[in-house]
Amino acid sequence: MRREGMGGGAVSAPTAPIAPRRPSVRNLHGHVLEDDYAWMRAENWQEVLRDPKRLDPAIRAHLEAETAYAEAVLAGEADLRQTLAAEMRARIKEDDAAVPAPDGPFAYYTRHRAGGQHPLVCRTARAGGPEELLLDGDALAAGKAFFHLGDWQRSPDHRLLAYAADETGSEFQTLRVRDLAAGTDLADAVPDIADDMAWAAAGDALYYVRRDAHHRPSRVFRHRLGTDPASDELVFEEADPGLFVGLAETQARRLALITVGDHETSVAYALDLADPQARPRLLAPRRQSVRYSAEHHPGQRLFYILTNADGAEDFKVAVAPEDDPAPAAWRDLVAHRPGTLILDIALFANHLVRLEREDGLPRLVVRALDSGAEHTIAFGEEAYSLSLHAGYEFDTRTVRFVYSSMTTPAETYDYDMARRTRVLRKRQEVPSGHDPAAYVTRRLHARAPDGENVPVTVLYRAGTPLDGSAPCLLYGYGAYGISMPAGFQTARLSLVDRGFIYAIAHVRGGTEKGWRWYREGKLDRKTNSFTDFIAAARHLIAEGFTAKGRLVAQGGSAGGLLMGAVANMAPELFAGIIAEVPFVDVLTTMLDDTLPLTPPEWPEWGNPIEDARAFEIIRAYSPLDNVAARPYPAMLILSGLADPRVTYWEPAKWAAKLRAATTSGRPILLRLNMDAGHAGAAGRFDRLDEIAWAYAFALKAVSGRDQPA
Repeated sequence: MRREGMGGGAVSAPTAPIAPRRPSVRNLHGHVLEDDYAWMRAENWQEVLRDPKRLDPAIRAHLEAETAYAEAVLAGEADLRQTLAAEMRARIKEDDAAVPAPDGPFAYYTRHRAGGQHPLVCRTARAGGPEELLLDGDALAAGKAFFHLGDWQRSPDHRLLAYAADETGSEFQTLRVRDLAAGTDLADAVPDIADDMAWAAAGDALYYVRRDAHHRPSRVFRHRLGTDPASDELVFEEADPGLFVGLAETQARRLALITVGDHETSVAYALDLADPQARPRLLAPRRQSVRYSAEHHPGQRLFYILTNADGAEDFKVAVAPEDDPAPAAWRDLVAHRPGTLILDIALFANHLVRLEREDGLPRLVVRALDSGAEHTIAFGEEAYSLSLHAGYEFDTRTVRFVYSSMTTPAETYDYDMARRTRVLRKRQEVPSGHDPAAYVTRRLHARAPDGENVPVTVLYRAGTPLDGSAPCLLYGYGAYGISMPAGFQTARLSLVDRGFIYAIAHVRGGTEKGWRWYREGKLDRKTNSFTDFIAAARHLIAEGFTAKGRLVAQGGSAGGLLMGAVANMAPELFAGIIAEVPFVDVLTTMLDDTLPLTPPEWPEWGNPIEDARAFEIIRAYSPLDNVAARPYPAMLILSGLADPRVTYWEPAKWAAKLRAATTSGRPILLRLNMDAGHAGAAGRFDRLDEIAWAYAFALKAVSGRDQPA
C-alpha cells in the first residue's frame, strides 16, 4: 500500500496483518466481538508498563514501522517543526520561577534553570535570604529516557522531603525521602505508589497510596522511616475494583482524608496524623450518586463538606460536627443554586473561599466565617480562566489565585481576604514579546441539533479576515465533568500568528454550564458530545470564521474518542484530525475488567459486560467499531507505549483499521513514543517538540499538499 506524503513523494505505509481471535470478547448476554487486530495487545502488557523492553518483538517492530512511516510522510515538514519549536521555546522564560509560598519558617517554590527540562524544588527563609536547592529534577533525570517528578511534601519539622518520581511514563512511582541537611536520600524507597502522600505529625512516618497489580490506587499504607517497605502497615483497602483511592492532608494539617470514589459516588475517611496507630474514620456512608469532599476546621471542631446530596446537582457547602459528621447532622452553609457550579473550596482559620462557575465563567467568593459576609472576585473579559491556590498555611488572611485569558498571560495574585486587596506577585513573561491588544478573544454559541447552545471560545489575531478564508483548529474534550479553561497558552500563538483561528468547543460532558452539562454528555447521552462538536464546527463555518475543509480538529484521551466519533460522523468537514492518546476502542476496553480504568469508568460509559443496552449504545458510537469505507481526512495519531490509561494497542488498531478503510487516499499516521506514557514527553522542551509535530501537521493539512496525486 502506498500513500502520498504531505508535501513529499510516495512512501510505503505499514500493513497490519489480520489475525483474528474468535471470539475475542464476550459479555454476559452472549454478544461476541471479532477483532482482526487483537494480536497487537501484548499479553504481558502490565510487565511492559514497568519495562518497555519486555514488549513482544513482533509488536514492537510493527509500532516502530508505524512511527517510521509517519516520520517519512512528514519528513518535508522537518524545517517547519524546528521553526515552530524554536518559536514556542522563545516564548518561555527559561529560568522561570514560581512565586514562593510561605510555610512556617520557609517559603517553598519550584523553578527551572535556563536550558533545564525538569523542575527544581527550592526554598528560602521566610524573611528572605539565600536559596536552598532541595531537589534537582535535571540531575534526577540524567541518563533516563523518561523522568517525571511527581508530588513532594516536606516533613512537619522541615528536615526531610518526601518525593515521588516516575521513570517509565507508566505512572508507577517510587517514593523516596531526602535528608535536606545532608542533601542525600535515605535508604527508604517505596515502589508502585500513586501521586498521594502525607506525613505523620511526628515526622517519623509517611502515609501513601499504592497501586495494585491492575494499576489501580486501592490501598493506603503507613511507612515508618528506616524500615523495610515490604513490612509497611496496611491502613486502608478498598476491595471494589470500581473505586479509586486518594489521600491528601487537610489545610490545617491535623488530619489526612482518604477519599474513595468513582464518577458518581464518593466517600471520605479521616486519619489522625498525630496518632501513630491511627485508623481511618468514615465521615459519611456511601450513597448512590452522592458525592462529597471535606475540609476540617480544628478550632471550630467542624467539617466543611462540599456535596451534591439532597438534590444539590451543582453542589452546596454544609458543615457538620467533628465528632458526628453523619449526613443527619449536616447543616447547609452555602445553599445550592441551580446553574452555579461550586468547583472547589479552600478553608482557612477565618475564611472560606469557593471557586464557582456560572454561565461558563469562573469566579471566587470569599466568606468571613464569623459574620457570613461574602464578596466576589471576578473579571470583565468575555472568556477567561481562574484557578485557586490555597497555599500551605491555615491561619492566614492571604489566598492566592491565578488569572489568564486566551490573550492575557497568567497573572498571579495574593489576595488579602480581610482587607479585600490584591497584590500582583507575578505576570507571565513572554521573552520574545507579546501584545495582548494584537489578539481577539470571543465567546460564541453554536446551536446543537437538540436546541442547546454550545459555548465556543475563539482566539485570533486582530485583522484576521473573517470571510471563511482562515484555517481553524477546533479543540474539544467533553468527558468526566472536566472543563476546558479559556486560559493563556503561548504555543497556540504559533498557529494564530500564521492566520489560524484557534477555537475550543465546550461540549457536553464537561461542566462549563453546570453539572447538567456533564450529565447530558455521558452514558446513553454520550453522542451529545459529538453532535455538539460538529455543531461548533458548522457554526464557525456559517459565521465566516473558517470554511469546510479548512478545519483541523484536535483532542486527546477522552477527547481522542471525540475525534474518532466526529471522523466517522462528519469527515467531510475536516482537512485533518489530531488525536492524542485517543480512547477509541471503547467497547472492547469496557468489556475488559482487567484494565486499570475499566471498572471505575462504567458509571461514565456504561457496563457492557452486564448491561445489554449499554453494549449496544457503546457499539453504536465506539470509533474503532464504526470505521467504514468513507473519505477520512488526514489524521495524525499520537500515543505512548507506557500509557496505562489508553493502552498503546487502541491507537495502533485504530490506525491500521482506518488505513485499510479510508477512500480519500489522505494519510493516516501513527507516531508512538516508545519512552513515554499518557502525558507524553516529560521534559518541557521535549513536549514542545511534540506540539510542533501536531501544529506542523495542521498547517500542512489545510495547505492542500497532502492530497493524493
